[in-house]
Amino acid sequence: MAPGTLFCFAHRGYQQRASENTLQAIGHALEMAVGGIEVDVWNIGGQLLVKHDRRLGRLIAGSELLTEMRPETLRERPLPCGGTIPTLREVLELVGDSAQLNIELKGPNCAALFVEEIRSFVHDKGTAFDPYIVSSFDHRQLYECLRLLPEVRRGVLLSGIPLDLAACAAPLRAYSLHTNVDFINTDLIADAKQRGLKHYVFTVNTPDDLVLLAAQGVDGVFTDEPQMVLDFNARMAAGRTTG
Repeated sequence: MAPGTLFCFAHRGYQQRASENTLQAIGHALEMAVGGIEVDVWNIGGQLLVKHDRRLGRLIAGSELLTEMRPETLRERPLPCGGTIPTLREVLELVGDSAQLNIELKGPNCAALFVEEIRSFVHDKGTAFDPYIVSSFDHRQLYECLRLLPEVRRGVLLSGIPLDLAACAAPLRAYSLHTNVDFINTDLIADAKQRGLKHYVFTVNTPDDLVLLAAQGVDGVFTDEPQMVLDFNARMAAGRTTG
């Protein structure tokens, strides 16, 4: 990315156009030519399904835990946009090499299945592992990904400011640090940069935060408002051209 601009991950696709984490939402984000897409996955009965919440209730009627449901039952439940919960393979097919794809492991026991899915897809398509980042708050699963498939880059998710700042990225041989905008901190930013990590911040939905983060030198953001980030980057580029 050019200096002063921010890499844009469309958080769960483009949620203004379709329900989050659906093929429709991801398709709309790809039409905008964003740099990256972020999705969440759960291991449901041996399948990686793309969903954020651990229970039903917010977007799909019910209150069941995802991990107590059968995958075929879950995939029958319609979302508000009319779409249904996709599999990770369906998302991989849709995105292809059109954008970077950040896959967050949300639930337990996802790592080995994720490795199997990505390895199979790359083999079948004759492509590379370059477009993918696997991230999680569960650093044990990231370590398992490192052990099983080091070719896929790892993003370390943090929701606060650890006492040792970004040191947790070292044993994971991480590519990037993903931090909460509510806990943005100059020491953490500096430590991540010193360690050679990319630094992406979630979830950034206001222009003022874009200005602040760009000035502090982070590399990009996860956003529910990808058009806002693209417009910000265009203004920054125009400013450099005319300045």
